[in-house]
Amino acid sequence: MSTLALPYLSRPRWRRPLPGFGLSLGLGMAWLGAVVLLPLAALTFRATGLGLDGWLRALKDPRVQSALKVSFGTAFVAALVALFAGALVAWVLVRYRFPGRRLLDALVDLPFALPTAVAGIALTAIYAPTGWIGRYLEPLGIQVAYQPAGIVIALVFIGLPFAVRTVQPILESLGHEQEQAAASLGASRLTTLRRVVLPELLPALLTGFSLAFARALGEYGSVIFIAGNKPFQTEIAPLLITIRLEEYDYNGAIALAALMLAASFACLLAINLIPLAFRHERRSRRDG
Repeated sequence: MSTLALPYLSRPRWRRPLPGFGLSLGLGMAWLGAVVLLPLAALTFRATGLGLDGWLRALKDPRVQSALKVSFGTAFVAALVALFAGALVAWVLVRYRFPGRRLLDALVDLPFALPTAVAGIALTAIYAPTGWIGRYLEPLGIQVAYQPAGIVIALVFIGLPFAVRTVQPILESLGHEQEQAAASLGASRLTTLRRVVLPELLPALLTGFSLAFARALGEYGSVIFIAGNKPFQTEIAPLLITIRLEEYDYNGAIALAALMLAASFACLLAINLIPLAFRHERRSRRDG
């Protein structure tokens, strides 16, 4: 045997660290089906069995409608606040270098690791009438805890990381060249922000808003402590689902849970469609 063939024969054969596509896909879909799809399918099946009359009877309850208004209203406001604050935090983390930057970057992810019940208890201790901040707001007639404002603060706390982490990578890839070119052409800061930065950030901003809204819509642990849970005032839909189950009103709980599931799925669908819509718009502009 020629010695020239020895290196070729001794070359190790490349192997994938995971098994083939079929087996990997099968295992992944099996876990996804058992953990996620099966419970959702069971809920959908039970919800379809209620019929139109059952749905209307459950959703026409004034208490249910009030809880839905509180949940959707506070989630929308909190997502807007988290989007604005998160964009500013992402801008500071990307555009500036300062002492404690890495610490601030790590603190952004704290709501991901912190149990939501702990966050709710901490926020209540701060904003309650006898809390660190609440004691100074109470004489001014401003009450945060046990009011919708407290719910918004709790939802901003858990939604802020989504806004930061969706905007931050886009800012890092954007660079300074386009902003410097706009400034060299005489554009003001507002014009540069409106004509250069925001068009590039808009898909990420909409995605961050959708993620924060979907997360806030189903939040439970951090809200029930600071909300006060007063029916027709600060009672949220996830809490009402638990109450309906404790009252053995399974049809009412299923109808409300299915509605929340549909709203969350709509948000997730929007998250996936937003980049495709902007990509199609840019392609049409380029071709036009």
